[in-house]
Amino acid sequence: MIAAISEDPQRFKECALLTDGRFSGGSHGFVIGHICPEAQDGGPLGLVQNGDIIVIDVGKRRMDVQLTDAEMKERRKNWVAPPYKANRGALYKYIKNVQSASKGCVTDE
Repeated sequence: MIAAISEDPQRFKECALLTDGRFSGGSHGFVIGHICPEAQDGGPLGLVQNGDIIVIDVGKRRMDVQLTDAEMKERRKNWVAPPYKANRGALYKYIKNVQSASKGCVTDE
């Protein structure tokens, strides 16, 4: 997504970037970052699919996907965590042992 937006500066005016991660290189235009809980941890962002409509209300500091509670419940029931991008080494140890940034990136509970 970052590459697609970066290639055409006009898209900064047309597309919002929503992410549970960092967005280096894409911090122009309408950006909502560091969404918690993260998709990898089963957060609502992980249930969003192509074609879903997301309504952003800046004044109320809210964003909502236009799905019924039943649709969200069904998606959550079928949700499977995506595989980690690392399965050994230092990055894997980090993934397995460090909590999310919203919890301070600490290694203890």
